[in-house]
Amino acid sequence: MSQLNLFRTSAFRLTWLYLMLFGTSVLALLGFIYWSTLAVIERQTMETVEAEARGLAEQYRQGGIERLMNAVRQRSETSKDTVFVLADRDLRPITGNLANWPAGAEERGPWLNLQVSRREPHGIVSSQVRARLYILSGGYRLLIGRDTYERARFERIIFNALTWSLAAAALLGVGGGLFLSRRMLRRVDQVSRTARQIVAGDLSLRLVKTGSDDEFDRLADSVNGMLDQIERLMTGMRLATDSMAHDLRSPLTRLRGRIELALRAPPQTASDREALIDVLAQADAALCTFDSLLKIAAAEAGTARSDFAVVDLSAVARDAGELYEPVAEEAAITLSVDVDGPAPLRGQPELLAQAVTNVLDNAVKYTPAGGRIAIRVDSGPNEVALTVTDTGPGIPAAHRSRVLERFVRLEECRSTPGAGLGLCLVAAVAKLHDGTVTLFDSAPGLGVTLTFPAAFEAAAEATPAAPWSPDIAMPRPASVGE
Repeated sequence: MSQLNLFRTSAFRLTWLYLMLFGTSVLALLGFIYWSTLAVIERQTMETVEAEARGLAEQYRQGGIERLMNAVRQRSETSKDTVFVLADRDLRPITGNLANWPAGAEERGPWLNLQVSRREPHGIVSSQVRARLYILSGGYRLLIGRDTYERARFERIIFNALTWSLAAAALLGVGGGLFLSRRMLRRVDQVSRTARQIVAGDLSLRLVKTGSDDEFDRLADSVNGMLDQIERLMTGMRLATDSMAHDLRSPLTRLRGRIELALRAPPQTASDREALIDVLAQADAALCTFDSLLKIAAAEAGTARSDFAVVDLSAVARDAGELYEPVAEEAAITLSVDVDGPAPLRGQPELLAQAVTNVLDNAVKYTPAGGRIAIRVDSGPNEVALTVTDTGPGIPAAHRSRVLERFVRLEECRSTPGAGLGLCLVAAVAKLHDGTVTLFDSAPGLGVTLTFPAAFEAAAEATPAAPWSPDIAMPRPASVGE
């Protein structure tokens, strides 16, 4: 961590900003105290001088110049902070505690700031006084002043306080800025180091939290959640790629072998037609797998949100029931549809229809002859739900979350056609619509519930979304594994 990086950190700059604001505040506060106190001291000085002047004026009126001289002499001997001097018309001192008449006192205004020499028992002392000049009859001059050493002492106190306050503020600011900057830089360097290792390919790393629940811990939670999602997606991509390569190898190999056999044998109309039918079936299986992958990718990316409209889930359920009713009758399965009323939601009509038919297709595929399949739609003020239950073998509780992933097929389902993408598409469609997929034991068999937020629009405005629309690539019965 270089010194250059330290001084360029936001924490250090913010600390200096607060230091400047604090220093300005200290200057303003001490300045206010300084000027306010000086004003009080000045006012007290002037009031003291004027009180002394009123007392001496009373003495002068009662006894004339002689009594005034005695009063000035007496007060000069007893007062320590007040200076007096009574001078004749030639400015020669008659009495008082000043050694001589202050130079320039005549040329100034009534209130004077003078440097005077005052007589003390231990000698002559130079003082700075705030004084006032009075001109008496007969040309006499009376100067009364107050020593301003208290004001000077207060100025020194304020100056020292200001100096030490600013020095302490600067020291604390710089020290605090260095401490906070180094602390933040350590956390930032740790995040940067971990990020570089993740970029290098180690997706298992996570940002370390200190447990202080500060902004770095909250950032770590968000970034770690993002990394968890990225790792899940990357793992899913690897599994999807591996599974797709495995599942597509078989139909493509059979397709290639069937074509080679047809080319080697002599031309025969019947066998050639049978070979073409088998080739078409294998091509359809591969295309169905790719089509399902594209729909899952579109649902997970959220690109279909622009096509959202109000869809009646009850109409989707009825249409899916009508579509699979002939298939169920052929397999000796009882299929029932229980719809109370409209169940509006906002969604993409084709994907919702695809999700419902995928669930129903799995139920038909794994329900034995003589079994039952029930479709039920429930509508509430806040959510709508579609539930499909069957009397098939069901799915163990430990595997119910796995079958919602790509290319996951249980061992007991390997003998049936499919690529393991049906329920994965259902989960992606539910997530796209802010809904949930719940798998449960219907005792016997499996139950699947799709729950979506209800739409506030009137059900009459809902899009029918008939599952046999030509624009919808419908799964064929027994084509997708549970």
